[in-house]
Amino acid sequence: MNIEISAQSVKELREKTSAGMMDCKKALIENKGDFEKAMESLRQKGLASANKKASRITAEGTIQSYIHTGGKLGVLVELNCETDFVARREEFQELAKNIAMQIAASPSVEYINLQHIPNIIVQKEKETESLKEDLSKKPPEIREKIAEGRLQKRLKELTLIEQPFIRDPSITVEDLIKQTISKLGENIQVRRFERFILGEGIEKRQDDFSTEVNKLIKK
Repeated sequence: MNIEISAQSVKELREKTSAGMMDCKKALIENKGDFEKAMESLRQKGLASANKKASRITAEGTIQSYIHTGGKLGVLVELNCETDFVARREEFQELAKNIAMQIAASPSVEYINLQHIPNIIVQKEKETESLKEDLSKKPPEIREKIAEGRLQKRLKELTLIEQPFIRDPSITVEDLIKQTISKLGENIQVRRFERFILGEGIEKRQDDFSTEVNKLIKK
């Protein structure tokens, strides 16, 4: 039985997935008009395509900045792609802005991905979780399993691409990047980032107010 697919459904699916019109129509036909299944099918194909491009060299791109209101927090991020043509695309620039904003909104994030976390940090976090008081009376195998689960959760808190995207928490930053890869047809990688907090690292003067008052009285 032929499924009648409306132009409106195809248009709506394209707007939500950024896939081509024919791909959207094909996905709807294959999923018998089920919009949600068609959207998931396109998402999976897009992610698979993005994974294939992950090893390609990225030497072009942009350095994007984000300054939070008040000028007390700033972020610089380098986002790379394969060609200058894609680097100038509006979608690529928008992705860079979103990632810079994500970093500003994620104070716990220190690394791009799990592979970038130094082993010494992983071991330190593992030891911290293993020694927590609430695990002390549990059997060793249970304690280790719980500690490992907590460790993985903690490591994800430290990494950028594992974060729920601030504008759509149903996807991660990694998903967002892969969606853009699928749309633009090039590998895209976050190379590095830096967060700047006004006054960070400067020893601020901590005056004891009562002591200062006594000094003034004695003068």
